[in-house]
Amino acid sequence: MTPPPTPDAAWAEYCAAAQRLDAVRRGAASAAAEQTQAVRQARDELTAVRARLIPQQARLRESGVPDGDLHPTPSDASAADRAVSGGPAVVLMALRQARSTADRADASLLGTPTAVPSTPGPPVRAWVRNLLVYAPFAAAVLVVQIALLITAGGSPMSIYSLGCGLTLPLAALALAWLTIGLAFPAPPGGRVDRTLLTGAAICFAPILVTLVGTAVLAVTS
Repeated sequence: MTPPPTPDAAWAEYCAAAQRLDAVRRGAASAAAEQTQAVRQARDELTAVRARLIPQQARLRESGVPDGDLHPTPSDASAADRAVSGGPAVVLMALRQARSTADRADASLLGTPTAVPSTPGPPVRAWVRNLLVYAPFAAAVLVVQIALLITAGGSPMSIYSLGCGLTLPLAALALAWLTIGLAFPAPPGGRVDRTLLTGAAICFAPILVTLVGTAVLAVTS
């Protein structure tokens, strides 16, 4: 004769059974929630498909299509029954496929061309873009410095031309910095890459011309 279970064993068996029942309950509740959501989505999809088919039928009638050709045949109805026999999830998938077919039909009726994605070109590097701004300012500084050197002609005015050679590049760099901010605004939440070191090198390059010119005039005079 089998001895009766001890209280501890009976309690452990009871807890295990309760956990199994809770797992079954949770699984059933989850499946029911998924099925309810699928049913709701299928109803919404059915409404959208009907809304697409009604104007399509009207346009086809206006194009001279017989009314009998706008209704499903028995074979079509049988294929539709087979497509939706499998629960709400299968019905939802079939309705989405039907809406996709309606989209293609609309494109055919309206003559909408197939969109061809454009291939973007390679991005322009910031320093190349900024060079278009820094270079003209540097060229203007160079022209002014050469004009000052020619005008001074080795006279004491050469000292003033050397002073301009130190201040004009700084002014050109500041103006170019502002121009880049206006010409190439920053994207939302971003900042403009002005490549300041590159700009400083370009704008201050005319100083070398000023120093070389001053040295040449000093030697030849």
